[in-house]
Amino acid sequence: MSKKPLLFQPLTLRGLTLPNRIVVSPLCMYSAVEGLAQPWHFAHLSTFARGKAGLVFAEATAVEARGRITPDCLGIWNDEQVEALKPITDFIVSMGSVPGIQLAHAGRKASTRAPFVPGGGAPVTREDTAPGYTPWQTVAPSAIPVAENWPVPTELDQAGMDEVRLAFVQAARRSIDAGFRVIELHLAHGYLLHSFLSPISNQRDDNYGGSLENRMRFPLEVAEAVRAEVGEDMPLFVRISAIDGLEGGWTMDDSIGLSRALVAVGIDVIDCSSGGIAGAPRFRIDDAGKPLTKDSARQPGFQVPYSARVRAETDARSMAVGVIVDPHQAEEILQSGGADLVALGREIMFDPFWPLRAAAELGVDPDFKLWPKQYAWAVNRRNQIAEYNRGD
Repeated sequence: MSKKPLLFQPLTLRGLTLPNRIVVSPLCMYSAVEGLAQPWHFAHLSTFARGKAGLVFAEATAVEARGRITPDCLGIWNDEQVEALKPITDFIVSMGSVPGIQLAHAGRKASTRAPFVPGGGAPVTREDTAPGYTPWQTVAPSAIPVAENWPVPTELDQAGMDEVRLAFVQAARRSIDAGFRVIELHLAHGYLLHSFLSPISNQRDDNYGGSLENRMRFPLEVAEAVRAEVGEDMPLFVRISAIDGLEGGWTMDDSIGLSRALVAVGIDVIDCSSGGIAGAPRFRIDDAGKPLTKDSARQPGFQVPYSARVRAETDARSMAVGVIVDPHQAEEILQSGGADLVALGREIMFDPFWPLRAAAELGVDPDFKLWPKQYAWAVNRRNQIAEYNRGD
């Protein structure tokens, strides 16, 4: 390539410059204790920093205890949780990467079992015996359960919404205290703020339900309050479900309107995912109403069209996520205008040094200078031996 690939060009967002366009997507570990980060979280997130991802997001982190997806989820509703996160952010920064955090409230999808415990993904019941596995009352915009046989959530009144908004604001302040330099608000996958947006889950008849403007009102209030709390220099991302993928649900056109409104209240990047509003639907549809088959729903880069539209039709930067596995694929997404950033999930868990491999494949780092110095000499020697054995 005649010029440095976009994947490895810096990106400045407000008062912060990311060293490259590779992002570690928030990846739930279900390994916290009372919301506190454990040694596993340090080991997990520090690996991606050693692999030189530009931005490393901590997992969906609950802004209050009832907002956890499971009893094992990370939290940031008290100062003890802040102290447990500081060593992680310090190490990420020391490696030249940027630490980010996704602030979340699970809403009516809270109080569930971690995926790797018996009955994983289902609601916690009083019969569960694992430590901490006592069910709690969930909240939502309307008293509509996620799916059949799920608990009915409590409909939030104005005081309840005020409490949640304040929890996001306080969590944002604690995130800064913990050393995070980017905050993402979770408005996707059926969790609380997404459930206000979608007409499937929001059937209120007040100023927070009904029209698109009303359904967007509370998530926008939260975003605006968080921007006011963190100041003008800190980048704010929002993850959206660009489409619900269910008849009568949230659409891509809705997402364009939401993205424009989010920019107006100070959001910088729209992270474009999809789905999750209701439990285990038998089928999903695309934004044109066409059924998505199992194969078509999970093709490499299947969500890139969403980030491309946000980038083209709004003033937001956009981030693509979803089966991005190959460095050349990631570069093509950026080159074609599909996104400003690419986020990896399962692929980077499988290969935490994916960014370093991408740098080699795209010709950015032929001498392995991007590698941590503790590894670079060994990697260089390994390749010298491989070349000698091939007779190069």
